[in-house]
Amino acid sequence: MLEAKNVDLHYGGSQILHSVNLVAEPGRVTCVMGLNGTGKTSLLKAIAGRHPADGEISLEGASMPKGARDRARAGIAYVPQGREIFAQLTVAENLETAFACLPSDERRVLPEIFELFPVLAEMAGRRGGDLSGGQQQQLAIARALVTKPKVLLLDEPTEGIQPNIIAQIGRVIAGLRDKGTMAIVLVEQRFDFAWDLADRIVVLRRGTVLRDEERKTASREAVLADVSV
Repeated sequence: MLEAKNVDLHYGGSQILHSVNLVAEPGRVTCVMGLNGTGKTSLLKAIAGRHPADGEISLEGASMPKGARDRARAGIAYVPQGREIFAQLTVAENLETAFACLPSDERRVLPEIFELFPVLAEMAGRRGGDLSGGQQQQLAIARALVTKPKVLLLDEPTEGIQPNIIAQIGRVIAGLRDKGTMAIVLVEQRFDFAWDLADRIVVLRRGTVLRDEERKTASREAVLADVSV
């Protein structure tokens, strides 16, 4: 289990997150929703260790180290908005950059990665910058999965992606959830995509938690209204 308690985050003199709490459990998708500028990406960066934040973030009951590198090695994988793949490296080399998080005897790309994203096997020798936006998104998710994460943080994985790739990414997220070994935190603007995948809904407004409840007991209309204001 990932647990974030009373997370505050500042950019200079501006406070972006105000005492935010979040729990993510293995085999479940926690979906963080809200308008642009409400702190969704900042929350993921705080969890991943990419931006300093106050509060407590723990994994399996143990406090997390502060830095992004150490959190990645502890099992936090972050797929950022914008993908951040290495344009001049090949697909295979992009995947191998994730080896830094693994012990030397585990540094390999498992066949399951290519089963999830067959196009990456076909394009293993092609440079990342030559891929389409959808292919780059698949590569970014695959690179995160190479680290064998306990927690997968996904920031807007459908942004700028064609519908058939969106559907494939949805199937991959659902399949990872159903394995029951990984907690998934999904930040997503496409309401239907998020609603269909979510087990738990967290709505942020102005850096605070407005709603935190199970999807099965939530009102779709009420949640939609919350994320539209």
